[in-house]
Amino acid sequence: MPIRKVSSKATSKVTGTAAAAAAAADATTGATTGKKSLLQRLAKSAGSPVVFAIIVIGLGVLPLLYSSGAIDSTAMIIFSGKCIALAILAIGIDLIWGYTGMLSLGQGLFFALGGYCMAMHLKMVATGGNITEFMHTGGLSELPIIWRPFLTFPATLVLIIVVPAVVGGLVGFFIFRNRVKGVFFSIISQALTWAAFSLFMATSPWTNGNTGITEIKSVFGSIRGDANLDHLYMLFYVSLGVLVLVFILATLLTRTKFGKLLIAIRDGENRTYFSGYSVSRYKNTIYVISAVLAGIGGALFVNFNGSISPSVMTISYSIMMVVWVAIGGRGTIIGAVIGTLLINFGEYTIASGSMIQAWQFIVGGIFVVVILFFKGGIVGIFTSQLPAAWRWLQARLGGRGQGKGADQGAGGQLAASQAGSSADAEVG
Repeated sequence: MPIRKVSSKATSKVTGTAAAAAAAADATTGATTGKKSLLQRLAKSAGSPVVFAIIVIGLGVLPLLYSSGAIDSTAMIIFSGKCIALAILAIGIDLIWGYTGMLSLGQGLFFALGGYCMAMHLKMVATGGNITEFMHTGGLSELPIIWRPFLTFPATLVLIIVVPAVVGGLVGFFIFRNRVKGVFFSIISQALTWAAFSLFMATSPWTNGNTGITEIKSVFGSIRGDANLDHLYMLFYVSLGVLVLVFILATLLTRTKFGKLLIAIRDGENRTYFSGYSVSRYKNTIYVISAVLAGIGGALFVNFNGSISPSVMTISYSIMMVVWVAIGGRGTIIGAVIGTLLINFGEYTIASGSMIQAWQFIVGGIFVVVILFFKGGIVGIFTSQLPAAWRWLQARLGGRGQGKGADQGAGGQLAASQAGSSADAEVG
């Protein structure tokens, strides 16, 4: 009987100690896991703003590099300004494709509308409000009525936003009201852009046809030559500021209830529809927002380019816009900016001479590889693929360590059981 009491006390003491140790281990593991998950969430949420800030700083120092002599000409600054305008367009594509799941192959239409609005105003400034040479050639004797609203800059700013918004709203209303989606939406958007391209080509007395509107200066004046550096720098930093504003607004939009519904539509449109939400209204709204961003990008692009033509509405150019977003990483906002800058700067530095034709194959190859193996694009590599590979490596290394620890633990338990048997024999 005394022997049993001693054994019960010893057993209860050992059991209590083991339970306390297990609880402490669980608490430590839980705290460590919670700390890691919190750090991962913070790193993921802060990653895009940090990367975007680095991009903005890198672009912002270009004028300083030219002033210090590190850059030989202003061509790099002008080209960077064009890339900034294209990045604004790409953010709009990411909103409708990456977040809403609507692949539009016609964003070149809205890009051209915004660009033509700005170009018409700048041409009126250059001619002093008189008709242009191509209007004379086309047989016009007075300024067309569609050109008159662009005589003033405030009206032009309003029309840069209103014209793409109205066109996008009308197109989206009829498309989304009839629940057109998927590849059918992509084909229709592409067909509408091609129709607009043909219209601009056919109305040469008003649009100058294939040549477009050329020989125009920026809103600040000429940006060519060292004598106009102030104009160039002012235009560049204004454009960079617009990009920052668009990025912030787009990021905030995706974090609102509206943005969550866009993701719900992308992942399950029918489920969202039967949940009581007006899917067509949400899709039309984001389509209009994307059209406005494309128009703003087109307006800024004209200031750097000095011209605009229907070539920006070609099918190949609209597809290339989608490629930028896909390579950068759709559904991330920052991916659209990264992809646009990477592809365009790559073309600027590599595609020269015999590499002009080869560059198209290089971009096509990158696009195929991204679609097949890296669906998250460049951003996905750093947010998904690399962390997954690191976790797999840790699991492999941790598994080996746990195997050794388990063997040691088994040996310790065997020694403890043998010691306990000897103690019981002595007590007996």
